[in-house]
Formats: sequence, C-alpha cells, structure tokens
Amino acid sequence: MNDSKCWNWQEKDWPRFKFNKNVSVDLEPMLQKNAGLLLGVWRHLDDADRGQLTIEVLTSEAITTSAIEGEQLDRASVQSSLQRRLGLVASRTSRKRTEEGVAELMVSVYRDFKADLSKDTLCSWHVMLCGERRDLDIVGDYRRHKEPMVIVSGPAHEPQVHFEAPPSERVPAEMEAFIDWFNASAPSRENTLPPLVRASIAHLYFETVHPFEDGNGRIGRALVAKSLAQSLQQPILLALSEVLLEQRRRYYDMLQKASKSLQIDEWIQYFGRMVLNAQESAIAATEFVIAKNKFLTQHSNDLNERQFKALTRMFNAGSSGFEGGLSAEKYISITRTSRATATRDLGALVAIGALTKTGSGKGTRYHLKMT
Repeated sequence: MNDSKCWNWQEKDWPRFKFNKNVSVDLEPMLQKNAGLLLGVWRHLDDADRGQLTIEVLTSEAITTSAIEGEQLDRASVQSSLQRRLGLVASRTSRKRTEEGVAELMVSVYRDFKADLSKDTLCSWHVMLCGERRDLDIVGDYRRHKEPMVIVSGPAHEPQVHFEAPPSERVPAEMEAFIDWFNASAPSRENTLPPLVRASIAHLYFETVHPFEDGNGRIGRALVAKSLAQSLQQPILLALSEVLLEQRRRYYDMLQKASKSLQIDEWIQYFGRMVLNAQESAIAATEFVIAKNKFLTQHSNDLNERQFKALTRMFNAGSSGFEGGLSAEKYISITRTSRATATRDLGALVAIGALTKTGSGKGTRYHLKMT
C-alpha cells in the first residue's frame, strides 16, 4: 500500500459519505422532467417501435459500457442477443458468448429493477459478464486473493497507483453493508435519498469496494440504472456509458478524486450531470425512432426491396447509420446484387433525398438524410 495516500475506506467514518443536503436540488427536477418526456413519447409509440427503441438504447449501453473497459463487442451480435431475450424477432446474426453475457445483464437490470439488491444478484451479474473467462480465479463470487486490489499505470518498475481497494478479507462485510445501504435508501424506505444522490453514491461506493476480480466498472454502472429505475419507479433507458465513454479520462479522474475523501459534493454534482446528459442521449434515440418512421412513411412508395433492406440495416446501426457511411461494396453485400444495380439504386436514393453522398470513386459514401 502507498501510505502517502489515504483512501476514503481508510477513514474512521467510512462509509458515511458527507454531502450538502441540497447538493442536487438544481438537478433533480431535470431528471424528473426528462423522465416524464421520455414516458410521454413512449406512450405514443407502437409496440414495434418501443421494441426497436429498447434494443437501440440497450445495445448502445452494452457496447459502450464494455468499451470503457477496453473491450470491443460486435454490435449485430449484441442486438441479436437482446432481441431474443426480450422476446422480439431476432436477426440471424450468430450470437457470441461475450455479447450474450452483456445482453443478459442489460435485460436483467431493465426487467428486474424493482427487486431488492442481494449478493446473489450481484454474483449472477458477474457470471453473465465473466462466465467464460479462464484468466480469473473466481467467477460469481467476491475476490479472495491476498494481493492488494490496485489500479495502476506506468512501467512495472515504477507504477503509478490510481486507486487501492479494501483488502479481500474485508470485502464480505463491506458488501453486506453496501447492499443494506442500497436497499434502505430506495424509495419509501427508512433512509430514502434523492434519485441522483443515491445513484451517485451507489456507483462510488461499489467502485470503492471493488468486490470482484474484474467487471466492477460494468456492474457499477448497471447499479446506477437499477437505482434510478427504482427511484423513478419505471424501467429506464439510459445512455450513461455512451456519455462517460466520450470523456473517459475525466470520468476516471473524478472517480479517483472522490475515492480520496468522504466529502463528495463535487462527485454528486459531476455524476448527476452525466446522468442528465445520458437521459438527453436517450431522448435523442427516441426522436431518431420517430424520425425513422416519418422517413420510411415519406419514402415508402419510392423504395424497391433492395433499397428497403439496405436502409433498414442502416437504421438498425443507429442514428448515424454505418460508421463512415454506406459504401457501394457494403450495399452489394447486403442486397446481393450487381455493381451496376447497386449504382442505380444508390443514385435513386440520393435523388429522392433519402441519402446524401460524399467523396468520390472508391471513397464514395452514402449517409442517411433524416431532415
């Protein structure tokens, strides 16, 4: 241990986090407003569009929560796994075990948010994420290794310690206290907290204990979704990881800073704003579904079967379509048509205003035109 540092869990008042009772008073109304806006739009969508929106946001969250940890997932495989688990018509894309596990976690959090938190729940989430890992000594239970759980960077001979978690022998008691706190701070319980305060503390508290050998970041962000869904009393679609990934270094810096003190006003303000940004991203995803419907209605009589298939694939890839745009080669692969037919089809889509065209020659790319 680096004795020059004092982590929050080493303080005598741990885990009594300190914060101004009005720390989130300017943020909580926005959380409720955004939640109401999403619910209002949700009620005006049909079942198919609700399903698509759920898949779109959960897919993005699954991919980005893994990307924060440096793991890249296959989008199509994640979507297929989510569709199957939510009882929707799944694509024929083959499903990979890693993507299956993350999808299972997303659906578990989305569907079972009302249930109290337990060790069994957390350990089952860990199995979902790490069940296929052969490099971990323990999967589905808390860590037990004697070596310190540290997060470091830099060369092996002079590592920089960013965080050190409580030793393994303390983890069972620490997690029992965490689970008790989480359940007691839920709505209508004895120690109810404002939604953003509770979610912010839940994430920081869990990440401080760092109970598992790996997967703590992803489980910690899943706890945020569970906490907010309980506080808002409805399933929640939240693009939290997408927002955190965009400023990953800032996220880790703030988490490290918060782990050195029990005074956490700054952390609550920071993380609360990230949650609001994540809500806004989810609202944007909702608006995308609505815009997609308008787009397809507008162009329904202008599309042949090949064009409809290609555009559907682009929509399924999210609001930006394919990363870098649709190429003629990609169109040929999707529609299994000739190059000459692909050229005519794509030219027609540009002519009717369905796509925009950039570049030239082999660098030509086509993009969805949503306005």
